[in-house]
Amino acid sequence: MSEKKTQAIDPDLVRELASILSDSGLSEIEVEHGELRLRLARTLVAAAAPVHTHVVATAPTHVAAPAAPPPAAAPAPAAEAASHPGAVSSPMVGTAYLSPEPGAATFIKVGDSVSAGQTLMVVEAMKTFNPIPAPRAGKVVAILVADSQPVEYGEPLVILE
Repeated sequence: MSEKKTQAIDPDLVRELASILSDSGLSEIEVEHGELRLRLARTLVAAAAPVHTHVVATAPTHVAAPAAPPPAAAPAPAAEAASHPGAVSSPMVGTAYLSPEPGAATFIKVGDSVSAGQTLMVVEAMKTFNPIPAPRAGKVVAILVADSQPVEYGEPLVILE
């Protein structure tokens, strides 16, 4: 009976890839060697929030744990926005787009009045563009994501008042 030998993840390689990710401004790097697949992606958050790098490795029997994010000195603006009563959160993981197509006018701008059900933006997930409707009528006081920005489930996208 032969046993498959699993490859250990080289911490120096992870550090080097994270450095390349940070220095180049890329949002994601993926390396595959044999049965080992290593993907590093960073999540870009609101302007003053720290940037977190996530490490995901897959192999038949070995998975690396993500690196612990640095401790935050104060609550991030995104955390404050999530608790705002007028926050409209993403219902899925995907990429947020502020306009229906490249070069077109955005769905909303800060200061716009919106009606219930009006499309605020779209989130693309698995090549499907999902409209994000306004849950109620109100005024757009903040747009918390940039065009083409990756978003997480529950991440605040817009604040309505």
